Amino acid sequence: MEPVGTIVGRAAPLPLANVDTDQIIPKQFLKRVERTGFGEFLFHDWAADHEGESDPDFVLNKLPYRDAVVLVAGPNFGSGSSREHAPWSLLDWGFRAIIAPSFADIFYNNCTKVGLLPIVLSAEDVAALTEVAEDPTNEVSIDLENQSVESTGFSAIFEIEAFTKHSLLNGLDDITLTLTHAVLIDVYEKNRPAYKPTIKH
Repeated sequence: MEPVGTIVGRAAPLPLANVDTDQIIPKQFLKRVERTGFGEFLFHDWAADHEGESDPDFVLNKLPYRDAVVLVAGPNFGSGSSREHAPWSLLDWGFRAIIAPSFADIFYNNCTKVGLLPIVLSAEDVAALTEVAEDPTNEVSIDLENQSVESTGFSAIFEIEAFTKHSLLNGLDDITLTLTHAVLIDVYEKNRPAYKPTIKH
């Protein structure tokens, strides 16, 4: 995955509580075997009307927000089923960070495993940042190393677990983390008793 360091760009406001993973990426679009290609279906049922036409009132259909890299959301974002496609679709659409007062635990963890930065701020800070984002001329700057979020008239510090921060800063997903121990794994395999079960390559 791509390392996460500094993220600078427009933020899109979506101040709704309990947005679940089926609203993020509806189940009928979960047929791809790749991680890519889900972005066009992000928030499909809100972005399109019953005839399938683009809804001009939906925030991500508004021209200033089509290149947003930060989503400012409501509490309990990513609830519902544990589908990994939800963070995939957000990342594929172009988001690099999601800011909310709280996240569903599995969704939060799934985000960190693909390089999408979930940031928890207080409800008051999120409300203030939502107001900032409602003016599309404002940009948001996120610095993971210093754990800061800044914008016009706004500044906040966020908490993140040290190992998660290290992994995101260095672009380390679960597979890459495992491969950092390749030498030790090779030594273990060479010294493993032959009578024990093994998998032939």
